[in-house]
Amino acid sequence: MSDIAFKFANWVSVEFELYLVMEFQRLKAKEQVQIEWTAKRELSKINYHIHTDAIKKNLIPEEVTSAQASIIYAEEADVLNVAMFGMTAKQWREANPSLKGNIRDYATTNELICLSNMENINAVLINDGLPQGERLVKLNQIAIQQMQVLEEHSNRLFLK
Repeated sequence: MSDIAFKFANWVSVEFELYLVMEFQRLKAKEQVQIEWTAKRELSKINYHIHTDAIKKNLIPEEVTSAQASIIYAEEADVLNVAMFGMTAKQWREANPSLKGNIRDYATTNELICLSNMENINAVLINDGLPQGERLVKLNQIAIQQMQVLEEHSNRLFLK
C-alpha cells in the first residue's frame, strides 16, 4: 500500500514524494519506540504472579488487613528495586520529581530482563524461607552477574 502512495506522490511532485517518505519513516520510527517500550514493560510483568503468589503464601499472615498486605508487597518490590537499581521506588521518585511513572518505566531492556528473572528467583528464595536481608544480598549478586552477561552479549551483537 505504501508503494502506491509513494508512486502517486512522485506523480504529484518529487518534493511531495520526499516529504511523504520522510514522514513515513518518522512514523515508523515512533511506532518502533512504542513497541519496544510496551515489550519492555510486558517483559517485566512475566514473573509477577509467581512472585506475588510466593509473597502471599509465605510472608502475609491471614490476620493482616489488605492495607497491611499491600505494604508487604511494596517492601518486596523494593527488595528487587534495591538489588537491581540500588534504590527504593520512593527514593527514585524523590530523586526524579519531574518524571512520570516509576523506576521500571525508565529501565533498559536488559534491566527489565534481569528484573523479570529476579522476580522468579526471589519467589524461590521466599518459598525456601530465606530472610529478606539474605535474599537482598543474593539478588544483588545475581543482578550484577546477569547485567554483566546481558551487557556483554548486547555489545557483541552490535559489533558484528
